[in-house]
Amino acid sequence: MSDTNQKSGSNSVLAFLVGALIVAVIGLAWFVYSGEQDDGLSITVEGVDGAAEAVEDAVTGN
Repeated sequence: MSDTNQKSGSNSVLAFLVGALIVAVIGLAWFVYSGEQDDGLSITVEGVDGAAEAVEDAVTGN
């Protein structure tokens, strides 16, 4: 009889972990596929006296 209780406890833990994994995947999918909303964020990087161009040339090997 005690073996049944131990197996039942293992099944409960397994069911909890699978449920948590499903909730995590659904939450991640909702976050990723919630739509391409423009939040108005704009990042601009400006170089001083051509520094940005020099870095670009150094990175590309020109």
